[in-house]
Amino acid sequence: QQQQQQCAFLDCSSGRELRSLASFTILTTLILDHNQITSHVKFTPLPTLHTLWVNHNAISNLVVFIDQVRKNFPNLRHLSMMNNEASPSFFNGGSFEQYEDYRMYVISHIPSLRILDDTHVTAEQRTASKKIYGRRATSASTRTRRSS
Repeated sequence: QQQQQQCAFLDCSSGRELRSLASFTILTTLILDHNQITSHVKFTPLPTLHTLWVNHNAISNLVVFIDQVRKNFPNLRHLSMMNNEASPSFFNGGSFEQYEDYRMYVISHIPSLRILDDTHVTAEQRTASKKIYGRRATSASTRTRRSS
C-alpha cells in the first residue's frame, strides 16, 4: 500500500522529479521554477493545490499547458508563468497586446484564479475575458453539436 504524504508546500525547483507528486495528498503550493517543463507536461491531479509557480521553464503552447492546469488543479488561485514563451511580457520581448491576450485567455479558462503572475485578477478582466474567449468556446461547442 502506497504511503501518502501530507505536505502543504513543496518546492521542486531546479530539476526535481515530478513523478512523486501523487503521494502528496494535501499539497496547496507547488513551485516548479527552472525545471525545463514543457507545454505537454502531464500533471498528477491535485485538487487541494491553490498556488502553482512554473517560472523560467520551456512552456511555449499556452492552450495545451492551461488545459492540463485546468483539468488537474480545479481550485487554483495563484498561477505564475513568468519567463516562459507562452507568457509574453515586456521582459521577454512580448508586446502589451500579447500580454493582455495571454491574461484574458488564462483568466477565462481558470475561473478560480485570483492572481496571475504578479498581478491580481480584476472583475473587469474577468468580464472582458468572458467576452473574448467565452463566446468563442460557446460557438465552437454549438458547431460541434450541430454537425453531430
